[in-house]
Amino acid sequence: MSSSTQFSPVIQQLHARKSNSPSISNFKTPRLVPLAPISLNCSRIHLDFRARAEVLENHDGGSSVQGLDDSPASIELQPISGEPQFDRVIAEAQQLDESVVILWMASWCRKCIYLKPKLEKLAADYFPRTRFYSVDVNNVPHKLVVRAGITKMPTIQLWRDGKKQAEVIGGYKAYLVVSEVRDMIENEDNL
Repeated sequence: MSSSTQFSPVIQQLHARKSNSPSISNFKTPRLVPLAPISLNCSRIHLDFRARAEVLENHDGGSSVQGLDDSPASIELQPISGEPQFDRVIAEAQQLDESVVILWMASWCRKCIYLKPKLEKLAADYFPRTRFYSVDVNNVPHKLVVRAGITKMPTIQLWRDGKKQAEVIGGYKAYLVVSEVRDMIENEDNL
């Protein structure tokens, strides 16, 4: 390497390993902490590791994870693709005495697309006692949309005991819709 060219420490370390140069031999690279994959009912759980964990290099070369919160930051909404799957989801929730929140949306609806990640974050707050799903009304039979009573999108419904208990029609700001959905879930016992 010429003295006028500046390389990153990683490149310098690789070059040092190749040429066995003693000048860079004391450089340590951070170690990656292997994490076990997380799976939950085929849904992907996204963990925000920058906000939830800080990985530090110890002096002895080991690594530690500090401040790790094991709750997910968001949970992907499970898609429902047809009437049989919808019936199965509602029946399973009824059997397990759980609530189901369903986002009825369309792929062309900007408010729906903007709202979905916010509901995925909300789903993490109520995990695992309430399950969250999404239905693209363009990809399911119209009969299912009519059966659920969907007239506008996005519509977020709460289902319990095999019946629709409440709904929020989200034609306004996403944070207000999420707040109403949170209230709907919190007050489900009063419905």
